[in-house]
Amino acid sequence: MKKYLLTLVVITAFAGSAFCQQMAAMVTPVFRVGEQLNYKLKYGFFTAAEADLRVEASDKMFDGHPVYHIVADGKTAGAFDILYKVRNRYETYVDEKTLEPYFYSENRHESNYKHSDKVTFDHNDDKITADKGVFPYKGKVFDFLSAYYFSRGIDISKIKVGDTFKLDYFLEDGVHTLSITYAGKEKIKTDLGTFNCLKFNPTIIPGRVFRKDSKLYLWITDDENRIPLRAHVELVVGSVTMDLTSVKDLKYPLNPISK
Repeated sequence: MKKYLLTLVVITAFAGSAFCQQMAAMVTPVFRVGEQLNYKLKYGFFTAAEADLRVEASDKMFDGHPVYHIVADGKTAGAFDILYKVRNRYETYVDEKTLEPYFYSENRHESNYKHSDKVTFDHNDDKITADKGVFPYKGKVFDFLSAYYFSRGIDISKIKVGDTFKLDYFLEDGVHTLSITYAGKEKIKTDLGTFNCLKFNPTIIPGRVFRKDSKLYLWITDDENRIPLRAHVELVVGSVTMDLTSVKDLKYPLNPISK
């Protein structure tokens, strides 16, 4: 696995569910404290990595507001753990009402590469303070974890095939924009059952990891949970598929159309 590959797949998959044309000022959370999502990433037929997300209660207060503490862990598995060990953790604290982030941190250990960052979102002065400096911003800007949890609660009842949307998120050295195109509905079969899904195509930048014509597709459950069920991305050599393997304490039942 190339440097940043696990991070890139996780970011595009979890941020890819932000499909609103105009982000609402407030959304109703479709998750609750205790929710846990577990994923496996496969390179071809081999399990390459695992990713886990969970929502925790927090005693912390930001600007006098209570927050959710959201944690994501990613690590390599099997032979990949011997060849290229990855141990990544991402954390964010989001307002319980607006779901906008106050503080984000990441600690990435990818083979011999190590990186950490601490990011503070100042919603009064519209600036982000990170290890690499201070960055002004306009509108709603998220880290990739808070973007995912925010976007799950947005109304997408009027979405049409071909609609393209944009999401602004901060990562490491500035504010970036991710474009996502809605590709329609599909039924996806997994080990958890077969589900009705919404399909999206987030843009990716070609380089040493992705080919010029590489495609990334993301399938979101077409239910009240709005969780990523599967992501598939083409690489310079081979492809990676990320599948949901287990869930815990969802706010709404995960109901497959067939087992």
